[in-house]
Amino acid sequence: MMARKTTSTIALAATLSLGMTALAQAAELKMGIYNPGEKGIFPVSSEIISGDREVVLIDAQFKKNDAQELVKMIQQTGKKLTTIYISHSDPDFYFGLDVITDAFPDAKIIASPETIKAINETKDGKLAYWGEILADQAPKKIVVPEPLKGNTFMVDGEKLIVEGLDGPAADRTFVWIPKLKAVVGGVIVSDNIHVWTADTQTKESRQHWVQTLDRIKKLKPETVVPSHYLGDSSMSLQSVNFTQNYLTTLEKELPKAKDSEALIAAMKKHYPNLADESSLEMGAKVLKGEMKWPQ
Repeated sequence: MMARKTTSTIALAATLSLGMTALAQAAELKMGIYNPGEKGIFPVSSEIISGDREVVLIDAQFKKNDAQELVKMIQQTGKKLTTIYISHSDPDFYFGLDVITDAFPDAKIIASPETIKAINETKDGKLAYWGEILADQAPKKIVVPEPLKGNTFMVDGEKLIVEGLDGPAADRTFVWIPKLKAVVGGVIVSDNIHVWTADTQTKESRQHWVQTLDRIKKLKPETVVPSHYLGDSSMSLQSVNFTQNYLTTLEKELPKAKDSEALIAAMKKHYPNLADESSLEMGAKVLKGEMKWPQ
């Protein structure tokens, strides 16, 4: 996703002063969520899943200060961080790894082979571009995860399942936590913002995306944490339906629009109150062939 500043209400699903919020709980597992909201360049979500003795982290944030907040939240649990799982290859998911691994050097860092491949192919260019913009918030080094074996990892004996590795788009997966009936991670679900579509430039890729959203629905989760959101999210299937409806609307308007300006106007008519218009503008230019992405 591209750089952007948003103007919506700050979304902090986990308060920094009180540490980890128990958003969802079943048996011995709890989940805390951190999202920097409009204070961040990207309103990206990270999740802390804790059991009786262990903690796992899903996604490491983008800026140094946000990664430091994750460190504080993990330390406040009083439990051992065993695993860090990176669910997608965009830098807002992994740039914070150097801060977190400095604080927790024994934690295992893993990702799917598809995610690792994409990180390795793009990390140098991403750091060159973002390093100057982030300045002292940039990572001192890029930490690349090790390959996930199979499609599961554990916290205190409970499975977390990476869903979608066997699907039509193995680079766009999500994590299913059966004990919590929760879906987290990946870049599949958005809420209260224009959906970033510049990375799905073919009709087929967007159809695969919709199929992945259908896969989420079939699991009947009680909690869904959007990968990117602003303001208050319901943390439910409502955000899955929103994302799916947005993509369906885009597919209808795309062939009718003569250029990006017309597509932007059409989508804003359908969604007049969504934040992050820069994502809509970029996506429209790319999908109408007016801009090459990635550059």
